[in-house]
Amino acid sequence: MTFVYGSAIVVIVSLIAFVYLAPSRAAIAALYATRKQSGLTRKEITLPNGLRFVYLEGGHGELLMLLHGFGGNKDTFTRVSRFLVKRYRVIIPDIVGFGESAHPSQADYSPPAQVERLRSLLKALNLKKLHLCGNSMGGQIALQYAALYPTEVKSLWLLSPAVAKSLFKSDVLKEIAESEHNPLIARNVKEFKEVMELGMSKPPFIPGPILVVLAQERIQNAALEKRIFQKIIDHTVVDQIRDLDTPTLIVFGDQDRIISLETSDVLSKLLPYSKVVVVQNAGHVPMFEQPRQCASDYVSFRESMLERHGNL
Repeated sequence: MTFVYGSAIVVIVSLIAFVYLAPSRAAIAALYATRKQSGLTRKEITLPNGLRFVYLEGGHGELLMLLHGFGGNKDTFTRVSRFLVKRYRVIIPDIVGFGESAHPSQADYSPPAQVERLRSLLKALNLKKLHLCGNSMGGQIALQYAALYPTEVKSLWLLSPAVAKSLFKSDVLKEIAESEHNPLIARNVKEFKEVMELGMSKPPFIPGPILVVLAQERIQNAALEKRIFQKIIDHTVVDQIRDLDTPTLIVFGDQDRIISLETSDVLSKLLPYSKVVVVQNAGHVPMFEQPRQCASDYVSFRESMLERHGNL
């Protein structure tokens, strides 16, 4: 028994040393381990127009594309994908302007432009019809996609989606409107940690050295994010989605501090075939904070829609 305890202590000390002496390698190792556990593989493709997409893919079945939110990346959906890949073919791209995908500095980052890029990605992969999910900014893009190409989007899964500036009504968005400071853009490690605290009900513990590594992506992208955020704020999809008959699951965390829960009521009235779910003990990224429940709710939604509307 002494040998077993001694071995365990050696392993723990080695892991701690790895985190503090080689944080970049430790962060990459953790990401790849989580992806593998969720049945996801990292892939990349350069489109004919030269645009580079990096994405995660896993599972089999009908296509489900997951779109991350502002400042996020493809790994926002890694945890929930563990419960989805057994039923669906999951593709999670880094939306252009974020993560490992291309960051063209002078590009149009409005939701319609992002939709066209995603359609180009699907075309390059010989795909067309899909089930579409989006969180926050990703939800805005998903709604725009369905509005522009309703015959191609078989269902929507909206997680705290951005819809219109007039509907946000949160303290965070009021602060942005009334001052020049945007607490959703991280310019240093301290602000990166604060963004996590704003976005989640209970942010996970991340060792300091790993936090520094993870923050770099946001810090280096801060100037571009400022431009992209303005495109999100300036855009509204309300009039375009009115009476859209796409089956839709609308999900909000009960402690969302970024987009008001009231938005779910507005959306449910705009979308006649929609259902609203409020996830307890979750903030702006419920699929990250409560992945099992979010996946279970989605599977139930798909099954109920199948019964009502036939093959989705």
